[in-house]
Amino acid sequence: MMLIAQNHLQFIIEVFLILLVTFIFVINLVPLSLSIVTFLSLFVSGGFVLLFGADILFLIISSSQNEFTHPFGPLALFAVITALASLKVMQKSGVDVSGLKKVVFILIAAITVFGGLMHRSFLLLWILGLFIGYSIISKNFREKSIFTLKRILMFLGLGVAAFACLEVIARVTGMTIFSPLLRIERIEDNSLSSIRMVLNNTQLIGHSGDASYWGVNGTAFAEGYVSLPMQLILFFGLPFPLFFGVLVNQKDTVDYMLPGIMGYGFDFGYLGLIGLMLFVLLTIFVGLKILTMYREKREKNNKKYLGKEVMLIGALSAFIAQALIGLFIFNRTINGMALLTFMLLGAFILSHAVTLKTRNQ
Repeated sequence: MMLIAQNHLQFIIEVFLILLVTFIFVINLVPLSLSIVTFLSLFVSGGFVLLFGADILFLIISSSQNEFTHPFGPLALFAVITALASLKVMQKSGVDVSGLKKVVFILIAAITVFGGLMHRSFLLLWILGLFIGYSIISKNFREKSIFTLKRILMFLGLGVAAFACLEVIARVTGMTIFSPLLRIERIEDNSLSSIRMVLNNTQLIGHSGDASYWGVNGTAFAEGYVSLPMQLILFFGLPFPLFFGVLVNQKDTVDYMLPGIMGYGFDFGYLGLIGLMLFVLLTIFVGLKILTMYREKREKNNKKYLGKEVMLIGALSAFIAQALIGLFIFNRTINGMALLTFMLLGAFILSHAVTLKTRNQ
């Protein structure tokens, strides 16, 4: 009974520990050569192009969608940045990668278009993640950053142009779901009351019972405003409060209208929010530290860790981008199925520390 989670937070922690242990075994036992990692990253990136493309196609022809960009957007970013890092390693070794580069850029363009049409939050995540990924690659290979002031301004200009195109498409087709302005208006109309509710009721641990949708049956802590996918909870038959059907509107007060720092703070309290921030900072610090160790080994002509190095670059880029967007802009980017993706990336990054420690002994 001690191992059975009693609330959403305990379940999140237990699933993360399971993922961490799993990745420790994968990192240690599965051969991750550069060629295998490159092939997998390209294959997975192509898969996400088809997945996002099919989703936007169904949205256009039948007005139904699965919103794959929320949970799988960071994984697509992971795959693409890994592919770019792999090409950089091969290029440094004297391999002609011009053909593969064209393939990667086509995949990036396709994911940008399909994912951006589906969700504006994905477009922010994607652009930020590519920027972070390129920066990490440049630093890790001791190259001068490709980002000059002119290029950054051009990059921002492309982002503005992309949002403008979405607005034009929304008005021409009459499909308001594409409209960035509608999204902003919805936030303006609903976020202020949500912010007021969160700030007035967040406590050191959890929130005020008066703010609980469940009333006297609520726990005022880990009540499901932030949770793992409902299907996973139902699969294990865990008796947690769940928002479904019309109740989703109650969860949206913190999930859809607010940044993650407010959503996590409300459901888990200020201590829970501090714990999340420490986890994010620790994961990034450990990831960058291990990446430095991988780089030192590569520069000493040790090719044993090349596959893991490029995968770590991809995971770090995706994790940082998801954390920034989720914590400070859209809570939904690190909630529900997207939270599982966030935990997966974090566990993958931290699992490298155990690998390095073990092999250096």
